[in-house]
Amino acid sequence: AKQHMRIAAQKHCYAIARPRYFGRVCDFILRYDFRPYRARAAQVIPLVLVHGFMGGGAQWTGQKAVLSQDYEVIALDLPGFGENAHLPVLDRIEGFADWAIAELHRLNLSRYHLLGHSMGGMVVQEMLRRDAQRIESLVLYSTGSVGILPGRFETISTSKARAAQEGAAATARRISATWFLQRAAAEGYEACAQIAEKSSLAAIQAGLTAMEAWTGAAFLQEIDLRTLVLWGDQDRTYSWQQTHLLWSSISQAQLAVVPGCAHAVHLEKPDLFNSLLRDFLGNNTS
Repeated sequence: AKQHMRIAAQKHCYAIARPRYFGRVCDFILRYDFRPYRARAAQVIPLVLVHGFMGGGAQWTGQKAVLSQDYEVIALDLPGFGENAHLPVLDRIEGFADWAIAELHRLNLSRYHLLGHSMGGMVVQEMLRRDAQRIESLVLYSTGSVGILPGRFETISTSKARAAQEGAAATARRISATWFLQRAAAEGYEACAQIAEKSSLAAIQAGLTAMEAWTGAAFLQEIDLRTLVLWGDQDRTYSWQQTHLLWSSISQAQLAVVPGCAHAVHLEKPDLFNSLLRDFLGNNTS
C-alpha cells in the first residue's frame, strides 16, 4: 500500500475506483466539476476523436453535443468502419494512422487535441510518432500499448475464428455487448451495436489482425506530451496492467479510473466522462 501511495503522489490522479485491479489504494482527488465551462482563447484548438474496433464517428454524439460548445469536435470514421465502411479495409495500425493524418491534413488542421478509444488508442499512439508537432495533448481511453490484448474477454484468434463461423452481424452484436457493464441490457448497447453492424467480415478480420500485429510499449517512455489515461474499472477488453503501463511509462500522464463502467465509459457514464475530458483539456497549460 505504501508503494502505491508513493506512486500516486508522483503522478496526477483524477478518480480511483474500487480496487478491482491488484488492490490498488488511492485517495479520491476530484479535479472535475459540473459547472458550465467558459472557453478560453487557447481552446479553439480542435479535438479529434478516433473510435475503436467496429466503432464509428456516430458513437460520439453525446460528446459532440457538450464539447462542441468550446471546441471544434472532429469524429473520424476509420476505413472499413462506421460511415467509411465502404473504403478498402486496412490490416495495420500504422495504416490507420497514416490515413487519419492524411485526413486531418485535408482538413487543414495545424494543431489538435487527440483522443483514441480502444483500437483507436493504438492508432493515436502511432499518429503521435508521425505527427507530434501538431498534437497539443493526448487522451488514451480504454486502450493499451500491447496489441495482443492480454486479459481480453477472449483471445484475438478466438474472435477471428468465431467471426468466420458466426458472420459479421452476429459478431458485431456479440462483441458490442462486452463493451457495457450490463451487456446487451445497457441503455447505449443498441445504438452501439448498429454502428458495429456496418463492419464487413473483411473489416472485422483486418482490424483484429491489425491489433494482433502491433505493439507500442517500447515507445511509451518517449511520449513527452500531456496525456490523460482514462479507463473503466470493469473493462473486459483492456486490463489494469495495460492501463498501468500507460500511466507509469508516460512522463506527463494523468490517470482517471471510472468506477462501475466497462469498455464504453463515454456511453455508460457520459456526464462524468465529458467532465473529465473537459477538465483535462481546459487545464492545458501550453
